[in-house]
Amino acid sequence: MEISELINEELIIVNAKVTSQKEIFEMLFKKLLNNGYVRESFLVGIMSREKAFPTGLFLGSNNIAIPHTDAKHVIKPAIALATLEKPVIFKNMANPVEDLPVNIVFMLALNSPHAQVNMLQQLVSLFQNNILLQKILEAEGGDEIVRVIDDCLKMKK
Repeated sequence: MEISELINEELIIVNAKVTSQKEIFEMLFKKLLNNGYVRESFLVGIMSREKAFPTGLFLGSNNIAIPHTDAKHVIKPAIALATLEKPVIFKNMANPVEDLPVNIVFMLALNSPHAQVNMLQQLVSLFQNNILLQKILEAEGGDEIVRVIDDCLKMKK
């Protein structure tokens, strides 16, 4: 499964005005739930897993978070994405005691445990492109973010 198959504009929030991790989790969860991608239990699953296994990823100027949870909470696979107006603090996955200001959140809803490793590898490869992350942050709509990601993926092939 490819990133481009899982991201669509109905699951993207641009410049979310949030002040906490919980708020952004709730916003993205509602998008996934209302579009039939996840079960009601997904939000609790995401929040519990984030406490045990932080998902903040230090990338320098544009840090990201990749929250995800068990496949049992997912009906069909998707990635919900949010750019944040102001960074929100996540714990660093490489150093869980370290606070990390995050300004892009990729919430994974994957219905196969094996898909998570593959999808995380694809995303990490994508995140190594700082220009892409900056374009995502500057995008004014979900359609623009989808186009920017698709263009980047095409160039990688």
